[in-house]
Amino acid sequence: MKRFSSSGWQGSSLRLLIAALFALASPSWIAPTPAQAQNLPNLGGADGEELSPLMERKLGEQIMQSIKRDRDFINDPLVSDYLNNFGAVLLAANPQARADTGYDFLFFAVRDPSLNAFALPGGFIGMHSGLVLSAQSESELASVLSHEIGHVSQRHIARMIGNQKQDSLLPLAGILIGLLAARSSPDLAAASMMGGTGLAVQRQLGFSRDAEREADRVGLQILRTAGFEASGMVNFFGRLQAASRNSNDSAPAYLRTHPVTTERIADIEARIRNETYRQHVDSLDFSLIKARMRVLQNDTPQGWRDSAVFFNQLFKQETRPAMLAARYGLALLAIKQRDVNRATELLKEMNEDVLRKPALPATSILTAFKIELALINNQPAEALKLAQQARTQYPVSRAITMLYVDSLMATGKRDEAILFLRDLVQMNKQDQILYQVLAKAYADQGKLALQHMTLTEYYVLAGSLPAALEQLRLARAANDATFYDQAMIDARERELQVTWKEMLKQKGK
Repeated sequence: MKRFSSSGWQGSSLRLLIAALFALASPSWIAPTPAQAQNLPNLGGADGEELSPLMERKLGEQIMQSIKRDRDFINDPLVSDYLNNFGAVLLAANPQARADTGYDFLFFAVRDPSLNAFALPGGFIGMHSGLVLSAQSESELASVLSHEIGHVSQRHIARMIGNQKQDSLLPLAGILIGLLAARSSPDLAAASMMGGTGLAVQRQLGFSRDAEREADRVGLQILRTAGFEASGMVNFFGRLQAASRNSNDSAPAYLRTHPVTTERIADIEARIRNETYRQHVDSLDFSLIKARMRVLQNDTPQGWRDSAVFFNQLFKQETRPAMLAARYGLALLAIKQRDVNRATELLKEMNEDVLRKPALPATSILTAFKIELALINNQPAEALKLAQQARTQYPVSRAITMLYVDSLMATGKRDEAILFLRDLVQMNKQDQILYQVLAKAYADQGKLALQHMTLTEYYVLAGSLPAALEQLRLARAANDATFYDQAMIDARERELQVTWKEMLKQKGK
């Protein structure tokens, strides 16, 4: 997988992974000439066996395990909350977009300044931080997400690799994960690319034109019914094309993975020409999350300096959302630089601005910042009070939930925090971070057996079975492991050993 923020192999876009997926899934291929390498893949014939939704989801989950381990995967609860809430609005207005798969879509971000977005098998949709920052309105952002949802709902990936026998897809996922692991060794990756894989990747670089037009059609329908401006798609594609023409560098990544032609833009314009203009008012969260993502995109001292310059320039727009976003961004930078007094001062200014007539709507992002700052200022009681209120106001916010747990721990209410986390784990068994936080809570109480048993599940979700088995060994050796614990450890170890042997068998070991 790419190293999102640097150059060379490690700086290649995640599109390489998707292209490799299509290339490796092909039953056979012939090394193309440079001219042929520009050809786009076909959707697949009607006689091809379509990849089942279950196998497509499993493939996507395996790829996501590796993406989540990458240091440039943005594992930020507030960013995750915003993107998934935003995606949920699009899907709720268009339930047919889930087609017959019933996928639980997951929207996530990766740290990369280039403009790109991508759909993985099974309903996983990723956004580069650079694309979110470049969006000038929520309608533009919605147009990109809707287009990617269109690829998933029309099952373009499944149709592209449908000719591959389904029982060989899991080994295929293993090959892809090996390709991702090669990011730590550029020489190894380069050697691999010198073989036929590189040519195959270039040949299979994007979706076919028919698939792109189909995703445009579905995306436009999603935009309409969700209440966004349909012109957002035209505006975004038009700016990408202009950026490509005015730049001496290569075309934006989004144009390379989603070829935008004049014909496609004209087709979209024709579809919306007779529509009544509908204005969508951007949420305050849109401005705030862009400020947060700008800080996260380049988390280095130079990145902080660049962001500070941008936020100070943002004040010149003189709109309340822009000035609030500027203060919020500068406050985040102040925390990074351990200037708590400056962050507190900026929070006071933000509070005054929000309450000024007419008052701005409440936002979980600013609420989360208040709780975080109270914890940093060693005011756990105040943090817990704010978190309890916020949980009522934002019951599904993962960010608020995690800050509530932090506040319980900070006030010494570890038993309450553990009970709360155990309930959360039962409801969200695929959430790695919950297992990690619960393990830490057990460790703080000296419950070593439970700590290691919980970390076992964390490593299982991370796709690292050897580490999971090691945690079971440590749990068995813990002096506080009860008879019941030992029985659970034995049963879980037998399950994981069977899975591990099967994985080794698939890898031919």
